[in-house]
Amino acid sequence: MKSKIWRILSYVMVAVTASALTLALTAGTGGSRKLEQLEKLLLERFVDGVDKKDLEDGAANGMIEALGDRWSYYIPADEYASYVENKNNAYVGIGVSIHATEDGYEITKVNEGGPAEEAGLLAGDLMTKVDGKSVAGMETDEGKKLVQGKEGTKVNITVLRSGVEQTFEVTRRTVKNKVAIASMLPDNIGLIRIVNFNTSCYDETVAAIESLMNEGATSLIFDVRFNPGGYVRELVKLLDYLLPEGVIFRSEDYKGRVETKVSDAEYLDIPMAVLVNGSSYSAAEFFAAALEEYDAAVIVGEKTTGKGHFQNTFELVDGSAVGISTGKYYTPKGVSLEGVGLTPEFFVEVDKETAAGIYAGTLAPDRDPQIIAAINALKSGK
Repeated sequence: MKSKIWRILSYVMVAVTASALTLALTAGTGGSRKLEQLEKLLLERFVDGVDKKDLEDGAANGMIEALGDRWSYYIPADEYASYVENKNNAYVGIGVSIHATEDGYEITKVNEGGPAEEAGLLAGDLMTKVDGKSVAGMETDEGKKLVQGKEGTKVNITVLRSGVEQTFEVTRRTVKNKVAIASMLPDNIGLIRIVNFNTSCYDETVAAIESLMNEGATSLIFDVRFNPGGYVRELVKLLDYLLPEGVIFRSEDYKGRVETKVSDAEYLDIPMAVLVNGSSYSAAEFFAAALEEYDAAVIVGEKTTGKGHFQNTFELVDGSAVGISTGKYYTPKGVSLEGVGLTPEFFVEVDKETAAGIYAGTLAPDRDPQIIAAINALKSGK
């Protein structure tokens, strides 16, 4: 009996030793040994099973979150192409903006001259099916993936219009998002909404300025509410166009290298105002701050976000990417907006319903309290 017990114990010891040796060998391999060991354990022993890609995405995202930096981010491989498209202000699709509802997607905007407009789709249509598949209850991002696709391919969009269901065949192609949207207000005041500071921001904004001035604009309002920022090169070029000679932007990278951007002597000498809110980020905040520091514009609206770190994007081996904060931005006078934001000279708060209308672009200027305040500030010469 005793010999049998010892024999059983010896088997257990061998099994335990073998397991420990396996784990030790796994942990001893090159690379990120701890992560490799954990991944192996989860893949082999997690009772419900797990996808390796999901583990790696989770680990990468966890590393970024461990930085404690709200501006750094992880982009899964299947979202990276869309990220690049957004930065380029262009995508392959049909040219509509959609809003998710319980019954499908409300088409809130149809791009002028885009594939959807040519096919006959209208703002206000309720999209119910894509290629025969119901989209009721889907999130907005799910719908975008269904509608977008390879250039030149066709997609059938079924909509409900005035209670009647209709299907339209639309050919996908590259659609450029308009960055600068111009309109003329009373009293020869030009209004330019700058959607972001990504590709083509400078070209479109300058074209909008010159078009409005040709129409007789004698002052300008720049609307950067809900503007998430973008490329510093676009910001600097636009500031150079607007401001007189002097420092217009400063930055310091992770190695402590300081860079200063300077404007030439030519500038736009007309009264200006800038509209901002709590969703004005990064380049949008620094745009407003630079104009204010040069006494070139008054700032109207609500306090901005306070993003003073800039990110560089690095593509990883599997097609995913990370955006990592690699430096800091400063206003022309050397002020950091990180965690502080910009407080407007003319503080005008709006309720949620009004903010939603501003975001959607459906609120008329004469019903927008912040635009009205900007007009009054310009007319009073402040």
